[in-house]
Amino acid sequence: MKKIIYLFLMCIMFLYNCIGLSRNHIPTLTDYFDYSGRDDILFGGVKSIPITTPKGTFRVWTKRIGNNPRIKVLLLHGGPGGTHEYFQCFDSYFPKAGFEYYYYDQLGSYYSDQPRDSTLWELERFVEEVEQVRKALNLDKENFYLYGHSWGGLLAIEYALKYQDNLKGLIISNMMTSAPEYEKYANEVLAKQMDPNVLAEIRTIEANNDFDNPKYMELLQKHYYSEHFNRLPSEKKSEYETRPLNHLNFDVYTLMQGPSEFGIGGKLADWDRTADLHKIKVPTLTIGARYDTMDPEHMEWMSKQIPQGKFLYCPTGSHLTFLDDQETYFEGLIKFIREVDNQFK
Repeated sequence: MKKIIYLFLMCIMFLYNCIGLSRNHIPTLTDYFDYSGRDDILFGGVKSIPITTPKGTFRVWTKRIGNNPRIKVLLLHGGPGGTHEYFQCFDSYFPKAGFEYYYYDQLGSYYSDQPRDSTLWELERFVEEVEQVRKALNLDKENFYLYGHSWGGLLAIEYALKYQDNLKGLIISNMMTSAPEYEKYANEVLAKQMDPNVLAEIRTIEANNDFDNPKYMELLQKHYYSEHFNRLPSEKKSEYETRPLNHLNFDVYTLMQGPSEFGIGGKLADWDRTADLHKIKVPTLTIGARYDTMDPEHMEWMSKQIPQGKFLYCPTGSHLTFLDDQETYFEGLIKFIREVDNQFK
C-alpha cells in the first residue's frame, strides 16, 4: 500500500513540475530561431512595408532577428536620415538575451525609398509611419518595446505621447526633451570646453553660412565629434562610422536637424516636450552618458518626470554610448527590458 501511495505522489510531483516548466519556460536556441508561420522567412527576416503618406505610398525596409512572443524591440535610428547600420552591435547582445528585435530604415533612409518631396519630412508624418510599421509587424502592448536613439528618441517620445496604449515599454537613448535646451547645452557647456581659437573658426564658418566648407567638418570631427559623438580609438571606428555616414540622407538631415550635431537649427529647432513627460505612463528608460552631446543630467531629470521612469548612466560613453561604453549600456538596457517583462508574467 505504501508503495502505491509513493508512486502516486511521485506522479503528482512529476505533473506539477511539468506544468511549472511550461509556465516558466526558458526559450532555447530552437525556440529563438523558430520562424515557422512567419511571412518573412523567404528573405531572412527582411520585410518591405508599404507606407501611406499624403504624397502617395512608399516602402520602408525592416529586418527581424529572433523570435520571442513577449519581447519585440523596434529600433529607431538617429538622424533624421540616418540608417540602421549604427545598431549592428546589437547583434552581439540581444540574441543571447533572447530578444526579438527589428532593424528599420525610416522613409528617406538607406534601404528604404528616398522620395525627393521635402514636404514629407515632418515630425507628425514620421510618427504615423512608425504606427504603420508597428501594425505591419504585428507588435502590440503585450510585446512591443520602442527604442529610439538621438532623433529616434525624439520620435519615440512623440509616438508614445500619441500611441502609448500600443507599448509595453519605451527606451529613450541619448536624447533630451527640448531642442532649445540641447542648443543651450552645446553653446554654454560643450563649446566652452573647446580650444577658443578652434571655436572662433567654427563660429565664423557658421556665421558665413559656409557649411559646405570642408574645414567645417574637419574641425568638428577633430575637436567635437571625437570627444562627444564617438570616443572609440580611430582604428576601431573608421569603418564603422564611414559606412553609415556615406549612407546618410543629408537633405533630410539638414532640413530637420541642421548642418551638424553641434546644436540644432532645422525644423526641429523649437521642439520641446518637457511639459508633457508626465503623460507617458508606460515603463520608460532614459539613457545618458558623461561625454554625450546631450546633457546627461537633463536625461536623468526626464526619468523622474515619467511616472514609471528609470535612468541609466554610462560614465565613459558619448552620443554613441552603445559603442564606447558598451558593457554598461547593454547590461542596463537588457536588465530594464527583462524587469518590464517580469511585471507582466
